[in-house]
Amino acid sequence: MKNFWMLILLCIGMAGFSMCRADTTPPVEVIYQATISADGVQHVRIEGGSYFFKPGHVIVKVNIPVELAVSIEKGWIPHTFVIQSPAAGISVDESLSSDAKNIRFTPTATGKYPFYCRNKLLFFASHREKGMEGVLEVVQ
Repeated sequence: MKNFWMLILLCIGMAGFSMCRADTTPPVEVIYQATISADGVQHVRIEGGSYFFKPGHVIVKVNIPVELAVSIEKGWIPHTFVIQSPAAGISVDESLSSDAKNIRFTPTATGKYPFYCRNKLLFFASHREKGMEGVLEVVQ
């Protein structure tokens, strides 16, 4: 009986380790330049997944509304989307699902603002540390 429980604990430990490893190759960086659509909004689609966001670099114009449609691949690992720069009119902290979440804001200052997943499991590396981050660049 003792060997049975040792085997169970070993299996749980191996499963936990394999779920939290960051050995997946990150996708090639894609830069997306948003354009202003007929409704006067810059629409951007961002997809997240196994510790990545695609595109990982988004360029938008200052003082023009932005609508991000952010989703994650189907799976059971929860992810979030965070951009925090209140001085630039950007304050986003949303839980994600496979259904796109529309996030609207109007950036009021130029600069480069990181976006990332804030999730972390126990003592393992955070999703951001595993590469689930990108840059929102606001230009004139």
